[in-house]
Amino acid sequence: MARVLIIGCGGVASVAIQKCCQNSSVFSEICIASRTKAKCDALKEKLEGKTETKITTAQVNADNVDELIALINDYKPELVMNIALPYQDLTIMDACLACGVNYMDTANYEPEDTNDPEWREIYEKRCKEEGFSAYFDYSWQWAYKEKFEKAGLCAVLGSGFDPGVTQVFCAYAQKHWFDTIDTIDILDCNGGDHGYPFATNFNPEINLREVSAPGSYWENGHWVEIPAMSIKREYDFDQVGHKDMYLLHHEEIESLAKNIPNVKRIRFFMTFGQSYLTHMNCLENVGMLSTEPVEFEGHQIVPIQFLKALLPDPASLGPRTVGKTNIGCIFTGKKDGKEKTAYVYNVCDHQECYKEVGSQAISYTTGVPAMIGAMLMLTGEWNKPGVYTAEELNPDPFMDALNKWGLPWQKIDDPVLVD
Repeated sequence: MARVLIIGCGGVASVAIQKCCQNSSVFSEICIASRTKAKCDALKEKLEGKTETKITTAQVNADNVDELIALINDYKPELVMNIALPYQDLTIMDACLACGVNYMDTANYEPEDTNDPEWREIYEKRCKEEGFSAYFDYSWQWAYKEKFEKAGLCAVLGSGFDPGVTQVFCAYAQKHWFDTIDTIDILDCNGGDHGYPFATNFNPEINLREVSAPGSYWENGHWVEIPAMSIKREYDFDQVGHKDMYLLHHEEIESLAKNIPNVKRIRFFMTFGQSYLTHMNCLENVGMLSTEPVEFEGHQIVPIQFLKALLPDPASLGPRTVGKTNIGCIFTGKKDGKEKTAYVYNVCDHQECYKEVGSQAISYTTGVPAMIGAMLMLTGEWNKPGVYTAEELNPDPFMDALNKWGLPWQKIDDPVLVD
C-alpha cells in the first residue's frame, strides 16, 4: 500500500493514473498534479466511486523546483511518477533529491530551448565527444547517478514503451533466449487512422522534434549519423500489414549500447504515412518546427509551440482512431554456439484502448508501462540506489505484468529480418 505523486495529466498520464487506480492494492493513494488543476479535478471526478484508490489533486509548475519541493514535502509520497514533459525531468529529479523521494519517468530529458547559450555550449562539447548530434540523450540524467546512490534513492528512467518495454524485451532476450546478441532492430509501427490530414499521436512538440532530428544508429562501437528520414525500409507487421518505416535516432539505443555486452548494431525504425511526411516537410521548410522565438506583432512566439496550439490535441484522438499498433524488437545472435533469431512484440488495438480508458493506443502503450514500472519500484522488485534504465533491472516481473495489465507480448522464432 503506497502513496504516489503523479505529475502530469495529459493523454499518457491519464492512462497511467487509471491503471494505478485499477491496481489499488499497490497504489492506495495518489495525488494528481499539473499546471492546470482543473484537468486533475476532472479526472478525479471521473474515477471516484470506481476505485478504492484515494485520489487528491494539486496545482504545480514542474519547471519550478521550489514549488515541487513544497508539494512533495506536503504530500509525502513514496514515489514521484513524472509523466509531464521531458523538459522537466531535471527539475523534478532535483526536487526528489531535496525531499528524499524515489523518482521515475517515461522519457529522457531534453531541453525546451535548444538555442540557450549555456545549454548549447554543453551540447556542442558532447556532440564532439560522442560523434553525433542528437540533442535528446541520457547523459543529462545519468549525471545524477552518484547523487541518488549517496541519498539511497532510486530513479528509473524511461518506463514507457519505447523507451521502456523495448529495453525490457532486450534484457529478457539476453537473459533467456541468447548467450550473445549481435543485432537489435526496434520496430515501432502505428497502423492507426484518425482521419485527420495531419496530427501527432503524442505531444506534437516532442514528436516533431524527434522526427526532424538527424537519424543515427550504433554499429561496431560507434555512432553512425544520417540525414533525417533518409533510410527507409518496408516491413509486414502482424495484424497491421505492410508499412514504410524510417530509421530515427532514439534514446534507448544509447543505453542499450552501453548495457548489452558486445552488441554489434542497434537501429530504431518508426512507420510514417505519406500524408504525415508531406505535411511535416512543408512545415519544416517554412520554419514552423523551429524552437527559436520569433517576434510577431510585438510578441515573442516559438513556432513549434504555436503549431502545437493549432494541431488536434492527441488526447482527443481516441474516439476517432481505428487500427492497431505493433511495437517490438528483432534480435540476431547465438545460443549454445548456434545462430539464432527472434522477434518479440506487442499488438495493441486503438479502439479497445479507448473502450477501456478513453485513449488511443499510443497513450495506452506508454501509460501502462509507467504504472508497471512504478509498481515494481513500490514492491521492491525495481528499487536500489542509483539511476537506471529498464534493461538494467530484472525483466521477468515486468514481462509478466505486461501480460496481466493489457499489453500481452508474442514471440516469433526465425522472423523476417530487416536488411
